Amino acid sequence: MAKKSKRHIFPDIPEALPVEVVDNHTHIAVKGDPNSADGSGEDGRPLSGGEQVRRMELAGVRHAISSGCEVGTLRPTLELAAAFPGQISAALAIHPNDAALHAGVVESSPDGIDHQPSEEQRRYSLEDAVGLVAELAADEHCVAIGETGLDYFRTAQAGEEAQKRAFRMHIALAKEMGLPMQIHDREAHRDVIDILLADGAPEKTVFHCYSGDAEMADVLAENGWYASFAGNVTYPANEDFRAAFLRLPPELILAETDAPYLNAQPWRGHPNAPYAVAYTVRFMADLRGANLAEWCQQISDNSRAVYGV
Repeated sequence: MAKKSKRHIFPDIPEALPVEVVDNHTHIAVKGDPNSADGSGEDGRPLSGGEQVRRMELAGVRHAISSGCEVGTLRPTLELAAAFPGQISAALAIHPNDAALHAGVVESSPDGIDHQPSEEQRRYSLEDAVGLVAELAADEHCVAIGETGLDYFRTAQAGEEAQKRAFRMHIALAKEMGLPMQIHDREAHRDVIDILLADGAPEKTVFHCYSGDAEMADVLAENGWYASFAGNVTYPANEDFRAAFLRLPPELILAETDAPYLNAQPWRGHPNAPYAVAYTVRFMADLRGANLAEWCQQISDNSRAVYGV
């Protein structure tokens, strides 16, 4: 497979996997998302829901869990899942970076950007925003709370306490509703783990887009927490991710795209979509020295065990 060009095109649709798998975490463009637009993917325009599903079927991806993690995308993400039952489900939460803004924390962050609250972030307090998540997550098309957690890359110290408060609110919500929780953990491994241990993690806890090392993988295995790997596990520099992947028991591993980001090599830098999780799944099987059909079955079984899809 060769990268076509530097134009922002979607990956080629790969040969169908021998056993259908699930993209455990993605962001399908919806109304209310500034990147949203109907389209067939030409020149990188976002794919419509129907086109997403068509490509998933061709690639051997039977289901995708799309995360709405801003107030403006919560309801549209749920509506998308309702429009494609059995093929798309929703995960809902307030992203940690948004949590700080809902709490009124405005500051320059470590990524060098001045993050300013949107009108919705000013209108909804953090408690009101998480309350909306709780209201909408009761819908049958929502199968998880997420993504929630901590992000110390895009929020400076003043926002950390707001993120921790939001994380704890989502942990309590996931346990109250009996739903799995998808964790966003960026440069905050120790604090994420400490809060989970202190508050008690939901029965099914998933570290989405796993970014820790092999030693952290041991902590996940000890606690029965899942690690979901995205296309960045294929990047040459990410030896720690691959070491963690190889250390984890197969029954605790999931696959994802985190689309529209993190395409697998050699499509890195191009827009991503749920069907392209097939590239990462193939890489995983090769790295593990596993039979592809058996590895796909493992990913499928793990996804069903966590989300029931």
